[in-house]
Amino acid sequence: MLARLSAAIDPLVRLLLLAIVLASLFPVEGRSREIATSVSDAAIFLLFLLNGLRLPRAEVARGLRHARFLLPLIVWVFGAMALAGLGAAQLGSAFLPASVALGFVFLGVLPSTVQSATAYSSIAGGNVASSVIAAAVLNILGVFVTAPLVGLLASSGMPGIDVGGLERIGLILLLPFAIGQLAQRRAGPLVAERKALFAWADRIAIAIAVYVAFSGAVVQGLWSLLSLAEWAMLLGMVGALLALGFGGAWWTGGLLRLGWPDRIAFLFAGAQKSIAMGAPLAAILFPPATAGLVLLPVLLYHLLQLVISAPLAARIRNAGSAPPHPDAAC
Repeated sequence: MLARLSAAIDPLVRLLLLAIVLASLFPVEGRSREIATSVSDAAIFLLFLLNGLRLPRAEVARGLRHARFLLPLIVWVFGAMALAGLGAAQLGSAFLPASVALGFVFLGVLPSTVQSATAYSSIAGGNVASSVIAAAVLNILGVFVTAPLVGLLASSGMPGIDVGGLERIGLILLLPFAIGQLAQRRAGPLVAERKALFAWADRIAIAIAVYVAFSGAVVQGLWSLLSLAEWAMLLGMVGALLALGFGGAWWTGGLLRLGWPDRIAFLFAGAQKSIAMGAPLAAILFPPATAGLVLLPVLLYHLLQLVISAPLAARIRNAGSAPPHPDAAC
């Protein structure tokens, strides 16, 4: 029974849970933290190098031409969801630590997932090509706009972005991505032939970033910092933001009168948030004592979005077997 349950859980979720448990039991401190941070930086460098090798430039160019789908999606992800995150942060600042409240701003301005948004769009009968291209474009934009948006939207009472982190974005995120794009013709086929191996490299890099960031939160007294009531409020707020993300993205796709496959792609690309981008960015942008607390809303959102996406995709697939009403809700 336990073996079947474990097999049903996404491998990345299992790694994230393991990283959280290890950080709780064996947090890195002092000199060990410096070494762990260097390992995390190297893993993030590899992650974005692989992203650069995998993402065909032609797909990005083709996606940019689908303006009726892509432009509203960009406004939804970096506009509407950013404002929703800001509202949640202002509400949460009354009863949550400032770093955790800042995490809602950070969550709001993150781009979509790549793998899971595409996978669930495919399960639901959506436009997979639009999903792949949208997620790719959103993640490229996220490297450039997420950090400035956090700085713009964060209130004076919240922790600021580590200025040195903006420089590290160029060195650890943009540089390897650019190298990957330049080396794509030669090294790209190698990555494509070993998808399973490099998928695990992605997951491990993300888990390392979460472990290092979460260690900082544990050292700061995470488990005693929030009361049981505050944990319940935090979970409730993340759930409300999740409902807004999925419901709003679906409603917006209908308002735009997108075709059924494109509306499904818009839903998953617009509602899901990327821990693959969130964990590395948090580790780079925020001081070690802050990064783990900022990631709390992101981690909860990511886990919950995976829980609801599978049954939601199945329901939409079944609904799509009959001609849908233009204003049908999921």
